[in-house]
Amino acid sequence: MNNCNNIMNKRRVSNLVQLNENEGKEMNIKYYIKNSAHLNNQNKINIFKIDKKKFAIGVFERKKPHMNIGTIGHVDHGKTTLTAAITKVCSKYDRGTFKSYEDIDKTPEEQKRGITINATHVEYETEKRHYSHIDCPGHLDYIKNMITGTSQMDGSILVVSAYDGLMPQTKEHVLLSRQIGINKIIVYLNKIDMCEDQELVDLVELEVRELLSFHKYDGDNIPFIKGSALKALNDDPSEYGVPSILKLLDACDNYIDEPQRKIDLPFLMSIDDVLQISGKGTVATGRVEQGTIKINEPVDILGIKDKSIKTVITGIEMFRKTLDTAQAGDQIGVMLKNVKKNDISRGMVVTKIPNMKTYKKFESDIYVLKNEEGGRKNPFSSYYRPQVYIRTADVNCAVILNEDTQIANPGDNIKCTIELMYPLAVSPGLRFSLREGGKTVASGIITKVL
Repeated sequence: MNNCNNIMNKRRVSNLVQLNENEGKEMNIKYYIKNSAHLNNQNKINIFKIDKKKFAIGVFERKKPHMNIGTIGHVDHGKTTLTAAITKVCSKYDRGTFKSYEDIDKTPEEQKRGITINATHVEYETEKRHYSHIDCPGHLDYIKNMITGTSQMDGSILVVSAYDGLMPQTKEHVLLSRQIGINKIIVYLNKIDMCEDQELVDLVELEVRELLSFHKYDGDNIPFIKGSALKALNDDPSEYGVPSILKLLDACDNYIDEPQRKIDLPFLMSIDDVLQISGKGTVATGRVEQGTIKINEPVDILGIKDKSIKTVITGIEMFRKTLDTAQAGDQIGVMLKNVKKNDISRGMVVTKIPNMKTYKKFESDIYVLKNEEGGRKNPFSSYYRPQVYIRTADVNCAVILNEDTQIANPGDNIKCTIELMYPLAVSPGLRFSLREGGKTVASGIITKVL
């Protein structure tokens, strides 16, 4: 036991020096950020780096199965560096465009503080698949954007610093991934070059496998790739450099299953951002949840507001390439006819489902998380008021317990009614999370809309 404690005590706060490829200068990226300031609500998730004068600059050719994948994990464990390294390695095989660290963390706030705030999307290909890769923020302040990012994934890459081990957002991201329904996770054990003690590396791997098993993942058999994203980004040919990225991509191709897309159902896409393109119009971005959509097809936009908006799709793009038809699983932007940017917002849905309605109340089954699972220490009573996260929406709500339930204790499975502050387009079977004070306090499933 003392030996384990000695090993764990070797972890310390350090600075990572990353080479800036474009300027040849060094940039310090601090591992721990203190006294973080919250961003303005208008600084939201950006899916595409869209030129304000252009909607798309090419045509997307669907030659391989499309998958949505992403990096999750604690702040500064190397998620963005790994994302940049993946694009660089793929670019050498003509399977993508290299995106530097600065290209991915685009906002001045992100570059100043050295952390990811918004979920950012890049694309690349392997021999078998086309990937949309989401780089999720790890900092506690921006967990809302992380939830939006993971809700769009078919599988995820958990990035853990072998030097620092398990940290708070590592645990929360695994929990949220399970709640949202991500069934397959691959682990990239990063910064392996900073660890001289193999016992420390083995201990971190054991801790991560136990965490994954605790959340009902196959912890014993999940692929663990050991490497250094920074070495790979700097074209290091050694075991922990470029070869580790190739191993990771191979694991993605072979371990993460292709989901069964709901292509035969009517089109539905939850909006995660709204953009204005000068001279063109309003673009809503998001992941197609089900169905297909073509240019010039009519759609309804519902949620948040009392009345729906009827419009027509005048353009579709994915990674700045035009599409004639988008289908379930695609991460797209749609141009909307005669819709102003202020008319729509994140959390609304674009759909072709006939007569779809919005609701402010629904019945549900929820599980109240225990404190050791990241939840509350204390129970709550009826009319408890957290925030509910459904698809890309987050809305204040009231939790009304059934008459036979006086109090909800951590660890309880209960039936309750959720009252929303704003109407949302919801249906039975839809999963959601309840959060309060930076914690996920419960997860649930809608059983009946009211």
